[in-house]
Amino acid sequence: MSALKLIKIVLLVLAAGGFYLVAAHKHTQREAVRQAAVSLTPACAEKLARYALQPGAQYRSPYVLQRTGAATPLRGYSNEDVRAIQRGCNIIDDTQGRLARDISRERWNTTRFVRGSHASCNHCHQSIGDKQDAAGNRLKGSIHLGTSWAMADMYDRFTGLLLPFELRQMQCYINSSNGYKPNIADDLIRDVTAYSRFLAAALDLKIANHYDEQGIDEIAASATEKQGDDYVRGEVLFKQKCMACHGRQAFGTEANGRLVAPALAGPNSWNMQSRNYFHYVSTILPGFICRNMPLGQENTLTNQECRDIAFYISNLPRPAGDRQGPVIALRQQLLMMVMPPLLRLTASDRTSEAAQRAAQPGP
Repeated sequence: MSALKLIKIVLLVLAAGGFYLVAAHKHTQREAVRQAAVSLTPACAEKLARYALQPGAQYRSPYVLQRTGAATPLRGYSNEDVRAIQRGCNIIDDTQGRLARDISRERWNTTRFVRGSHASCNHCHQSIGDKQDAAGNRLKGSIHLGTSWAMADMYDRFTGLLLPFELRQMQCYINSSNGYKPNIADDLIRDVTAYSRFLAAALDLKIANHYDEQGIDEIAASATEKQGDDYVRGEVLFKQKCMACHGRQAFGTEANGRLVAPALAGPNSWNMQSRNYFHYVSTILPGFICRNMPLGQENTLTNQECRDIAFYISNLPRPAGDRQGPVIALRQQLLMMVMPPLLRLTASDRTSEAAQRAAQPGP
């Protein structure tokens, strides 16, 4: 064997050994995170305490016991299970890691899959994926995570595929956050799945059953009085119902270092290829608006009003998707760069004052 070949073999072995050592180090780091105690967000601490999450041989749901008078004992959760559920709750509640001391450790560095600084799972899956009324009833069209897990494999009409819950999660990062798909084996996916499955157990949801709170209660044009979707009506309604929180042009608002309401347009919003984009899918965004907005006044808008607002929002500048091409992408970037300073010059102070009031804690 020549000296050159021997050197090549040695270099390949050293390179392979180096990759193995790096992988082993990363695995050790991840295992340390999995074993570490979880610091819960305030909302997650309240939610999981209400459902009595704790390690044990059996689990009985206080929610089911309160509503039915009896709770069937289920298989309990190990310490590792509890930590995974807690991390999953934190990810839903605080995807951007604003409440985390170290986002790479406490949120599995979720922002690597998200473009912008506003998108969070909790904006769509409200109340940490478990939206209920004061009586504890789950709400139609609220995209409940527990019922989404119970749905099991679901046919996706856009891709023509039968998608399990994990793959539907991966799509969320593209459709709702203008981001990138995580690997299906990532701890991020695993922990959110663990939390969603726990919600299904806590609420006694049955696998493969249909529930009204699964997904979006889509609103088609046929569900209106056939007035047509109107930009002007949508703008008027947006200013009346949405602008105080989401900002004059729906670029989102922050006050006192706190995100008051996420962006519905601009660089922190979903892109033109998202299923939330009205001109791509005209039924999803109106359905979400009608069932979940305005906060505290859900189900007060008519179907046509929801479609008008969605039509208006989708005509505001936002990032291009992968299919739009470089020319459209450049146009959208220019619009997003030029419009905010122009609007700041022409806008009154009423929007910022409203945002300040919304950010103030209640009595």
